[in-house]
Amino acid sequence: MAALRDWSRPGRRGDLVAAAWQAGETNVSALAEAGRITRPTVYADLRSRGIDPDHRPKGTSVITNLSPLDIEGFTGVGELLDAQFDAALRRWAAEHPTATQEQGKAEGMRLVGVMDMTYRYADVRDLLAHEQVARAERDRLLHQVELRWEALSTAAAWLAAHHAYTVAVDEARIAIDMWRERAEAALKRPFFCSSPRDEAAYRQIQEAGHPALEQALADLDRTPAQTAEQLLANLDQAHERRQKVAAATLRHAQPTQ
Repeated sequence: MAALRDWSRPGRRGDLVAAAWQAGETNVSALAEAGRITRPTVYADLRSRGIDPDHRPKGTSVITNLSPLDIEGFTGVGELLDAQFDAALRRWAAEHPTATQEQGKAEGMRLVGVMDMTYRYADVRDLLAHEQVARAERDRLLHQVELRWEALSTAAAWLAAHHAYTVAVDEARIAIDMWRERAEAALKRPFFCSSPRDEAAYRQIQEAGHPALEQALADLDRTPAQTAEQLLANLDQAHERRQKVAAATLRHAQPTQ
């Protein structure tokens, strides 16, 4: 991003935009600000380098597996934890009729770790998935604003096309606010392994086919309120300028009296 801010040689900008994207900076507004260019120019630069801006580069973690958990009978549902713990301990006792009290106590502690980790994992996984969906929708609708604006240049039904553009701007505003809420909620819920027992339970979850969370946590925007404020400011600034252009076009389109 630092190199992008200092680009000068013709043709170099597109290479730097693509490099920043592949390095993980998929915020189009941030790329536009860094290069002192417009969002449509960023999209054009990316496509000129064979990059589809609607898809994130490899290295980001998209949580697609939201299948129900069942780790030794633990599903991660809070109100069922006590019942599931009792059932798991009874199963173990039935399978180990000669176990000592100390062995039973050790197994109980292990099950507590599995129960706790499964509960925390389910909560954080869902928050991360909701943030990712909201982020993708935010970016899709911001892109839709640009597409709808560009479509005005060749629209036969100009008023209808302008209304579609205005609706897209409103939808993008809503999507930015929704993403901010999801991102702030995800940031507030920490996820970590504090003991070997936690680590063992986390491995069980992954071995059952559920995704690791570290990369998705690292991908979170650390300042979602500031990012949302900047995205809204950029959107409103562009919209205000475009409204003036549209008003001038509409005046010329109206028949003279």
